[in-house]
Amino acid sequence: MIRVLLAEDQAMMRGALAALLSLEPDIEVLGTVADGEAAVREAYRLHPDILVSDIEMPGLTGLEVAERVRRFEVPCKVVILTTFARPGYLRRALDAGVAGYMIKDGPAEQLASALRTVHGGGRVIDSQLAVGAWTEADPLSDRDRQLLRTAATGASAAEMAAKLGLSAGTVRNYLSEAMGKLGASSRIEAIQIAREKGWL
Repeated sequence: MIRVLLAEDQAMMRGALAALLSLEPDIEVLGTVADGEAAVREAYRLHPDILVSDIEMPGLTGLEVAERVRRFEVPCKVVILTTFARPGYLRRALDAGVAGYMIKDGPAEQLASALRTVHGGGRVIDSQLAVGAWTEADPLSDRDRQLLRTAATGASAAEMAAKLGLSAGTVRNYLSEAMGKLGASSRIEAIQIAREKGWL
């Protein structure tokens, strides 16, 4: 049996995925969770063969979940299942060590087939995204991403500084560097570009 843990923040999608996979004779759904922190916790507790994770979830993103699973040496493989067909996301997912990256609008039987491939030691990546992932490098550092995500909440430089333990001047300098890397004239434009590319 292929033992699977599902991490998906939308309740209807989570239930539908669990129901569909449970119909497969060789797949057992061990549990479902609605956020990234719970995904890491349950992966560590349940030791699934495969963790199927969305990208955008509360707490931790699916990419951060994959990174933690690898860092903590949790013995499971991660398959990203997302609506975001962004090459930047795929590149970061591969860097995080995922074994699969699939788009949600594919047929249900494609997911089951992909899980069998991954369980057997293979890797499953959306072919169109695979081509695009290597055409444009992500210029952002982890620090850039952290600052832009914090800026995206609408926080002022002073609020960001307090949250991140930096001075307001340092925050402004870092944001300016991130904007320069993206060719953006404002933090809003920088956030928009980074999101569209899948870098944020």
